[in-house]
Amino acid sequence: MLIPFLIMLREGLEAALVVGIIASYLHQSGRQAWIPAIWIGIFLAGALALFVGAGLQFASAEFPQRQQELFEAVVGLLAVGVLTWMVLWMRRAASGMRAELNDAVERAFHSGRRHTYALIGMVFLAVAREGLESIFFLLAVFQQSQSAHAPLGALLGLAVAVAVGIALYRGSLKLPLAHFFRATGLFILLVAAGLLAGSVRALHEAGIWNHAQQIVFDVSDRLPLDSTLGSLFSGIFGYQPAPTVSEVVCYLGYLAFAYWLLRPRALSRPSAAARAASPASSASQP
Repeated sequence: MLIPFLIMLREGLEAALVVGIIASYLHQSGRQAWIPAIWIGIFLAGALALFVGAGLQFASAEFPQRQQELFEAVVGLLAVGVLTWMVLWMRRAASGMRAELNDAVERAFHSGRRHTYALIGMVFLAVAREGLESIFFLLAVFQQSQSAHAPLGALLGLAVAVAVGIALYRGSLKLPLAHFFRATGLFILLVAAGLLAGSVRALHEAGIWNHAQQIVFDVSDRLPLDSTLGSLFSGIFGYQPAPTVSEVVCYLGYLAFAYWLLRPRALSRPSAAARAASPASSASQP
């Protein structure tokens, strides 16, 4: 329940921020009459996400056991890619998001009579991206965890995200978004590592990947999977009491790759201010 809640909270907040920035700009520029276009884009994006999710879930139910394992592995791998891209995109785009969206709204209104469709399309693409990301992730979580509370957690996360988004738009709530997205980004990377290990396990059960299946360690007697703590760790981090070599390598390898992608680059190259100051400082020296 915790993972779907946090993912839907983060995804919902990302969508709410985009929609809130667009709505605020329309309000500040005296274009309140186009606010309904935002709602049209939101509803169309929500309908698309629900349609895709229902179609994938219905298709997976028709597969035999072996094909279901393969489908689970493919969805898990897609979810890992989507989650990784989501963390990277938010890290790079958060600082200039407002300016870019405001410029996009202005370009939409300078597109002639089609500005209404351009505005609907902008909101639709922003919300649909978050919705489809959520669908792939939730499918992977629901398939690897049979908890009945997972859908409830997703709905609660979405509801909280909508409430927080409205509060941010009205200015009644100040949330340290940079710290929030950084903390949830680290948590999501741990979740993605567990999904990747689970996908490797599903590929083995589907008969596709049969290499490096030696057991690294076995702590099933100390922390069994059906215990409360074991179930919690399994639902959050993909814990397995007897992981194989391939699962451990994929888990740790993904975390190392994610750290390489997100590593601080301030020490690797000088800042622009330092480069600009270096000629002046060298010229002032005798």
